[in-house]
Formats: sequence, C-alpha cells, structure tokens
Amino acid sequence: MAAALVLFLWMANELLRGEILRFDSTVRNAVHAWASPALTYLMRGVTELGEVPFLVVLGAILVWRLAASGRRRAAVIFVLAVAGAEALDQILKLVFQRARPAAYFGLVQPATYSFPSGHALVATIFYGVVAAILTVREPSRPRRIAIWTLAALAAGLIGLSRVYLGVHYPSDVLAGYAAAVIWVSAVRIAYRIWLRRAPGRDAPPAHADR
Repeated sequence: MAAALVLFLWMANELLRGEILRFDSTVRNAVHAWASPALTYLMRGVTELGEVPFLVVLGAILVWRLAASGRRRAAVIFVLAVAGAEALDQILKLVFQRARPAAYFGLVQPATYSFPSGHALVATIFYGVVAAILTVREPSRPRRIAIWTLAALAAGLIGLSRVYLGVHYPSDVLAGYAAAVIWVSAVRIAYRIWLRRAPGRDAPPAHADR
C-alpha cells in the first residue's frame, strides 16, 4: 500500500508540473502501433468489463449470493467498497481536472475528466474486493493465488484497453491502479478486523491467514 501511495503522489506531482506528457506520448504511440481490427474488437470487449452497467449487474448478483449464503457483512463491505471507489474516482477527477486525450478508432470521447482512469480504479477495486471476499475463507493457497491472479489480470487488461482505445493517458491508468490498491488494501484490512471482532458465517477459518 505504501508503494502505491508513493506512486500516486509522484504521478500527481509530475502531472501538475507538466512533466508526464513525454511518458504518456511514448507509451500511447507504442501501444497504438500494435493496432489491428481483431485487437480493436477484443479491446472494445475487454473495456466493457469495466463499464458501469456490467459492474452493476455483476455486483447485484454477487450481493444477492452473499446475502443468500448468510455472508451479509461481506455483502455490505462489497457495496461500500465499490461505492467508495466511484466516489473516489469522481473526487480525484474534479481535483486534477485533466482533459482527455484524442480517442482512437472514431470512438466518442467520455465527457468526464481523464485523471485518474475510472475504469482502472473502479475495476481494480471491484475485482480486488471480490477476490478478497472469496479468499478470506479459502484454505487452499494455490486457489487464493489463482483468484488474485484472475482479478489482477482482469484489472490489467481493462486498463490496457483504455490506453489502446485512446480514451486515457497511460499515467491516468497507472494512477487509477495506485489509488485502487490503496483503497482495496484499506477495505481488506477493515474487513478482516470486522470479522475478528464480530465473528459469524463470514469469519475465515483459523488457518486462512497461514
């Protein structure tokens, strides 16, 4: 979490100083050089995994399943974490007010500000908290690693899709990841403390932290 905080503060400082554009241009051009019709089609599909309608539907299903299985605290934590992610994204965008880059492939540019990437931030928090909820009671270390790997892969591909499609600068995406890691870490710590102080069906088994 400390490394993510340092990264976010450094990138925010570089943005305010106007020193980040060279990095952004270099990476944008390198990513765009790989463009192809097939890859564009794939990236447009991947970016949908971070869109609000998709996350709302998936989140509603998850909350329903958690509540139905008696894990109401986990459901509450999930809702608060994702709602907090959206609020954090909007606050940071208003603080920095960075204009969007020119989108590629004739896409309509979103009306919101660019820094940080909301897709990177919210998707990382969404899939990260899902991974935290699933692994907190999972005794198998390989399965925990697999779940976290899938969550990281989803967040990584969504962020890459935003750069590929040209709707965000690379630094927007990296800042979104950094902010998300900070928030997910805080939520995960709070969730574990809550479970230990008020154990119930959400509580992890005794060997879950080994």
